[in-house]
Amino acid sequence: MHPTTAQLRAQMGHILAAPKDNAPIEMLCLRPGFGEREVVQELTLTVDQGIPGERWTTAPWIRRPDGSPDPRIQISILPTRVMNAVWLDRENQPHPGDPIVADLDCSYSNLPVGSRLQAGTAVLEVSDVFNDACVKWKARYGTPAKDWITDRENVHLRLRGLLCSIVQGGTLTMQDELTKL
Repeated sequence: MHPTTAQLRAQMGHILAAPKDNAPIEMLCLRPGFGEREVVQELTLTVDQGIPGERWTTAPWIRRPDGSPDPRIQISILPTRVMNAVWLDRENQPHPGDPIVADLDCSYSNLPVGSRLQAGTAVLEVSDVFNDACVKWKARYGTPAKDWITDRENVHLRLRGLLCSIVQGGTLTMQDELTKL
């Protein structure tokens, strides 16, 4: 079960109305290995290890020239409204895998590169790396969902969400919000 292009377009008004600040946390998720998901109530965020126990330290999709994980992709934040538009079959399709799902406007105009977000007691910095959705996104949620993310009319909205580095370690819980600094 995948959304159609028409269904995704019909969601745009709702998606564009997402909060620009003080975004409620809807879900927190650990990804210890490929295809593994553990929904949790709290995440520990560290500058050096990202989320301890997460696969960023062992299998990042971007590495620095020295082979170490690229900190610009330590954390991904998926907008709740986008997740709800594409993840229609929650029993048979896996969670998208983003550690943070929040009801947040992730557009460049709201959160330019370098913006900082308070995430519980941690601080995140919005990366310059564009999250264009991977092949797994297309396989899980369909070609229209992948094309919707990368459509040149939608790129400025960052529908697939934000990639961030952790600039101050701390703890994030389901009771927290993401707040612009």
